[in-house]
Amino acid sequence: MRVLLTGASGFVGSHVLRHLLANDDCEIVCPVSFRHKGLPARIASAVCETEWQHRVHIVHWDMRAPADPLTLHEFEGCDVIMNVASESHVDRSISHPAEFVQNNVALMLNVLEVARAISPRLLLQMSTDEVYGPAYGDHRHAEWETVIPSNPYSASKAAQEAIAVSYWRTFGVPLVLTNTMNIIGEMQDGEKFLPMIVRSLRDGLPVTVHTAPDETPGSRFYLHARNLADAWLYLTRRYTDPSGPTPWPSSYANGATRPDRFHIVGEREVDNIEMVHLVGSVMGLDETAVSSLIRPVSFHSSRPGHDLRYALDGTKLANLGWTAPVPLEKSLERTVRWTLDNPKWLAL
Repeated sequence: MRVLLTGASGFVGSHVLRHLLANDDCEIVCPVSFRHKGLPARIASAVCETEWQHRVHIVHWDMRAPADPLTLHEFEGCDVIMNVASESHVDRSISHPAEFVQNNVALMLNVLEVARAISPRLLLQMSTDEVYGPAYGDHRHAEWETVIPSNPYSASKAAQEAIAVSYWRTFGVPLVLTNTMNIIGEMQDGEKFLPMIVRSLRDGLPVTVHTAPDETPGSRFYLHARNLADAWLYLTRRYTDPSGPTPWPSSYANGATRPDRFHIVGEREVDNIEMVHLVGSVMGLDETAVSSLIRPVSFHSSRPGHDLRYALDGTKLANLGWTAPVPLEKSLERTVRWTLDNPKWLAL
């Protein structure tokens, strides 16, 4: 198998890269520009075994622009496209919405044009829980519920989905959408919630926690990036094995009304205050001391368009037989300890 993996120098993409190298014998083509929070160090960390190096091919391509004929030539023969690349920082989408949305829409169009040119067997598109907007009460969004994004980031991801679906129907691009929850793991940008908690608790600084006006904390289903990568490899094998139960993605030509979509979900819901205490426990900090550093902030006043609670129903993928290989507590412990041992990543 030959895989075209976008976003390999980003946080999530680098975990997908390493997981593919460690658990499959595929050849991987990685287009990079290092202009959008991508870092060479992430790829270097992923390609940590000497025998893996010959399986990774780096191609310079700024995905905001169409791929030129020479770049397309590098992508020929790829059986699978895994599109991870996207801007994902909500605060930047609020401070610079036009630039942010234009970036994510342009790269989606250009990836889809590559798919039209090279005709892969599968295009996996990474999307987010946020396209559905907030989940109220105990509700968990099922696949294909109404899309109501709340901020420019989630709107840009919803736009990516819509454009991809149009290519699925009009041009027969073999699309499979996945939506996932908040992702954690090593080498994450320091502005994300988990690294921010680690940095603040390490330095004894206040930890800002988004809450409702009555100080009810928001909540998420956290998922380690390697669990996401494992789900993607599981789906890839299911869709590319000619003798498997679903050797091809659903297509409009064969009567499907929409592409296949799966939710990749963490094992349990964790509220924001509990997450701070879980991190503090891994760091060996006194619970009372951790509590004294928590600063509740109204979620919408501090970040317009922010949603207090996200929740996805992961039953569909679970019924296919996939389970996350790394439990939440182990994921969290591994990530926190690695981050403390590699403090330079907290400065990003």
